[in-house]
Amino acid sequence: MQPKNITINNRLESRDDLQKLVNELLNAVSPFFKKDASRVDLANFTAHYGQQIANMETFSRLLWGVTPLLAGGSEPEQFSFYIQAIKNGTNPEHADYWGEVAPFDQRIVEMAAYGLMLAIAHKPLLAHFNEQEKQHLWQWLRQSENQDIPDNNWHFFPILVQVGFHRCGMPNNTDALETHFAAMEQYYLGDGWYSDGPGRPRDYYISMGFHFYGLIYAKLMADVDPERCNKLRERAALFAADFIHFFADDGAAIPFGRSLTYRFAQGAFWSAAAFAGLEVFEPGVVKGIVLRHLRWWLQQPLFDRDGVLSVGYSYPNLVMAEDYNAPGSPYWGLKTVLVLALGQDDAFWQAQELPLPPGDAHHSIPHAAQILVHQPNHLWMLTSGQLELNNFVNTEAKYCKFAYSTRYGFTIERGRYGLNHAAPDSMLLLSEKDDYWRGRRDCQNVTTADGMIYSRWLPWNDVTIDTWLLPLGDWQVRVHSLKTERELDCAEGGFSLPNRPLPEAQMAKACCQLTSVTDTSAIYCLSPQPRNGDQVLTPPNSNLLFAERAAVPLLKGELSKGTHLLISAVWAGDSAVFDANTRPQAMVSEGVVRLVMGKLETQIMLNKLP
Repeated sequence: MQPKNITINNRLESRDDLQKLVNELLNAVSPFFKKDASRVDLANFTAHYGQQIANMETFSRLLWGVTPLLAGGSEPEQFSFYIQAIKNGTNPEHADYWGEVAPFDQRIVEMAAYGLMLAIAHKPLLAHFNEQEKQHLWQWLRQSENQDIPDNNWHFFPILVQVGFHRCGMPNNTDALETHFAAMEQYYLGDGWYSDGPGRPRDYYISMGFHFYGLIYAKLMADVDPERCNKLRERAALFAADFIHFFADDGAAIPFGRSLTYRFAQGAFWSAAAFAGLEVFEPGVVKGIVLRHLRWWLQQPLFDRDGVLSVGYSYPNLVMAEDYNAPGSPYWGLKTVLVLALGQDDAFWQAQELPLPPGDAHHSIPHAAQILVHQPNHLWMLTSGQLELNNFVNTEAKYCKFAYSTRYGFTIERGRYGLNHAAPDSMLLLSEKDDYWRGRRDCQNVTTADGMIYSRWLPWNDVTIDTWLLPLGDWQVRVHSLKTERELDCAEGGFSLPNRPLPEAQMAKACCQLTSVTDTSAIYCLSPQPRNGDQVLTPPNSNLLFAERAAVPLLKGELSKGTHLLISAVWAGDSAVFDANTRPQAMVSEGVVRLVMGKLETQIMLNKLP
């Protein structure tokens, strides 16, 4: 169903086109504004922080679109509502006051939007505030300075508030800046990469969080903090050289990790890079990434019928949502329209849109334990060793699979009983012959080197698996050396295909190939350990990219107590170019696995772990 109020065929080629889209996104929400209120109620579901704060979040996240409009010289149609809502929400005497914040309070997250507004749009905003109203706003925001918060990207929220205070002439707290920057320095990994807190993942929060806010700081605070600003720019430039590999030629980004309902926030880093004038790629390259990414998202059914962003990924899907995803949470995606704060004469808008620069087919990122593979019409990523310690819903599916794909997405778990519920794509799943399945979760050791990723994981305390993941050309090869003290069933899946139209399945000993008119997904057993080809259909709404049931090619087998070697080759992409005869071959002798595909060859020493 085509949404009302949103021009989904917007060509998004110019600044005016993007401005039109932002106004449509904001106007689609305006029917839910309530007179004399400071919150927006979009739906009858909520997050763990309750409906009142969720409604305040919805209003606040719209400001990520309002602020660039104001900074760029225009106003949203409902500007008077935004002004009054901010006055009401920060006035302790008003019935709809946003309240005093508590430790680990979601309202601290939302304060960052007000910090940016004060930093780059304070003139058009504060022109409508009297002195008492300004005092109320300052007093409410400064609660973020010393409040207890999670030890992760949240440290940037009070920092942005202080940037706003500095830029608009309100009293600011430099000690708070130092405290929060010092905390984040503890999890800088090098080469532009952070973890999202001590021992935490390296996911999209590094781009849409750390570097997005860091580049805003570098742009706006260079006059008072030049050394730190230069460091933030240098780190962002290093990160950009890796992060560009997360984007496909058509604008799609690899779905991976949590908070995927923020959708086009995946591209927010590039808007911040343009805003800060980060000279890492030509302006036309950055412009192309941002606009193609937004165009790709406009082709997805991500709106409801009223043009309001849904919770989900490419379509409305509460099943994949974390417990902090409220009805208005997706509007964090508006961070990507920061480029509207740049005038028409800026290099970003003046540049001719350019394609992605040429690069290597395989790109390794050791700090994130990832290898990106640029296959024609298919971008995919191998990964190991990431885990969200908070154990948000479907953590294993979002972080722990062997591979993630722009074209085939991934499936989330709908239950542990039955393979069809257990999200078997890009996973090796094991059961104690009872149809309850478990796969890789935490990794004891991870090493990324020599074009491959090694990990050790223990699905039970007496089952140890050493896994090597590597690309050979467009093929994905997995080597599992497994020691078990239990008898097990095993199932290993390739990439999932949409089940509409129903793919043709070719199943035999040691292989399963699924083929539709446009796509092929195949998995082959390369090891002496016998496994048979099979397929499974997942429930509807389990794949993040398509709502219909997903078909997953499988290799299934039985494992006795002892030591086993499982080797598989996986391929997915255009049916027209698939050739099973090009698949890698594996030769095993004296603890060495030799993998050969044409002129490509590599070896894995099973007894010499990284």
